[in-house]
Amino acid sequence: MSANPPVDVEQVRRWRLILGRDAQECLGGYCSGAGLGLTEEQLMMDAALGAIYDETDESGSGRRSAGLEGSAPRLAKWLGDIRTYFKEDVVTVIQQDAIERKGLKQLLFEPEMLKNVQPNVQLVGTLMSLKGQIPERTKETARMVVRSVVEQIKLLLEQKIRQAVMGALNRNDHSPIPNVSSIDWKWTIGRNLKNYQPDLGTIIPERVWFYSRAQKQNSWTVIVDMDQSGSMADSVVYGAITGSILASLPALNTRVVAFDTEVVDLTEKCGTDPVDMLFGVQLGGGTDINKSVGYCEQFITDPSRTLFFLITDLYEGGNEAQLVRRLEEMVSSGVRVICLLALSDSGVPSFDEGLARKLARLGIPCFGCTPQKLPELLDGALRGNDLQALATRVAAKSE
Repeated sequence: MSANPPVDVEQVRRWRLILGRDAQECLGGYCSGAGLGLTEEQLMMDAALGAIYDETDESGSGRRSAGLEGSAPRLAKWLGDIRTYFKEDVVTVIQQDAIERKGLKQLLFEPEMLKNVQPNVQLVGTLMSLKGQIPERTKETARMVVRSVVEQIKLLLEQKIRQAVMGALNRNDHSPIPNVSSIDWKWTIGRNLKNYQPDLGTIIPERVWFYSRAQKQNSWTVIVDMDQSGSMADSVVYGAITGSILASLPALNTRVVAFDTEVVDLTEKCGTDPVDMLFGVQLGGGTDINKSVGYCEQFITDPSRTLFFLITDLYEGGNEAQLVRRLEEMVSSGVRVICLLALSDSGVPSFDEGLARKLARLGIPCFGCTPQKLPELLDGALRGNDLQALATRVAAKSE
């Protein structure tokens, strides 16, 4: 009879960290003489996990089950510790689990607590949903957290979106006519960063780029119509920031709209501060897609040069038949319509498959898209590529 294979002690220790200290005795039996002693670093990790997960659940199983009652002092330390001992993606999962399911929301109302939280898109969604409850003493800290996430996303997307749009509209050949008022400062600085002179503390540009006369005109209308129901939180964050980037491009006339059972036009806030725009969104409530599409129709002056992004899971609480008719007329007039079931890193949520099929028959692709693939989607849509083929390619790359 063959002997049992040797036990991987490190793997057993990992299971011990997952299951908690109540599993110490049971798992220790697998290690025989080697023992199950955790390393110093693992002990610190276990303490960080234990601060939130080492409460026994009602079934008495002894497995980790979060309980936050009366634990604010421990959690203040925990919020800092998990960022020390775990990678950013793991921090996001643990933190969001605590916020969404284990009662940490009230603790976000304390400025000192909020400063220790890992800023991410999910946290912004949580703060947006709680905006009416955030006390005055915490509002500025909340804005700082949201702003840090906005800047991260803009750093990731802004230059790529700009290049995609300008390339698609043939505006990347800048005007050779030198005119100070038409200098493209962002592009010029970005292309000349390599020429930074430390001793002078400035950039010496090799070349200066200028906007062409045509680029100053709003050659295309882009409408971003976002469902602000609770399940679309990540998509609203990315959609709003994308809208603010598009609004900064002079070649586009950009409208940003959010809706539940009411419609909120966020376009004016787009041009000032995307943080203000995000705090203008109220997550939750019902859904009337038809009402929002009807509102957006007034901005379509040249259908053949209009791109309409409908960001929604398609659970319509309004008049579905009229919604389909509106969108059919929109497509027939020449508007390029795309329905994003999600604009997020977390995949496609539950959606109304029946309505999605109806829209697909009208030539409106319905799919999920990661933010990283948005520049490619914009480029193809503005160039006049077949939308269904474009959607299939982008959706496949987003998986």
